[in-house]
Amino acid sequence: MKIKILSERENPLLDRREIKFRVRYEEATPPIKAVRSKLIAFLSSDEKLTIMNQIKPEFGKTSALGYAKVYKDEKAMEIEPAHRIKKNFEKLGSEKGESEDKSISGGEK
Repeated sequence: MKIKILSERENPLLDRREIKFRVRYEEATPPIKAVRSKLIAFLSSDEKLTIMNQIKPEFGKTSALGYAKVYKDEKAMEIEPAHRIKKNFEKLGSEKGESEDKSISGGEK
C-alpha cells in the first residue's frame, strides 16, 4: 500500500491539518484502520490526534481517495462527532465479539 499526499492545509480556526491523499493497493480496498495506521506512519503524526474521515475507491482502479485530519490537541478534537471517533478508535476484535453476543441473545427470546 502506497500513500501520496494530494493536498495539505492548515486550519488555524479548528487547530488542525486537513489532508487529502490517494492510497494505491494491490487487491481489495484495505480497511480504514489499515490505511489510518499507514497514514499515521507516513505523516509521523500522533495516533490519538489523527482522524480518518473517508476513503472512496476510484472506479476501475486499485486506488482510493481519502480525507484525514490531524488535530493539535485532544481539546481541539472535541468537535468531531461521536460516530467518527468510534470508527477511528474502537478495536475491531471487541466490536465483533459484542455484536455476535447481542445477536445470539436477541435470537433466543
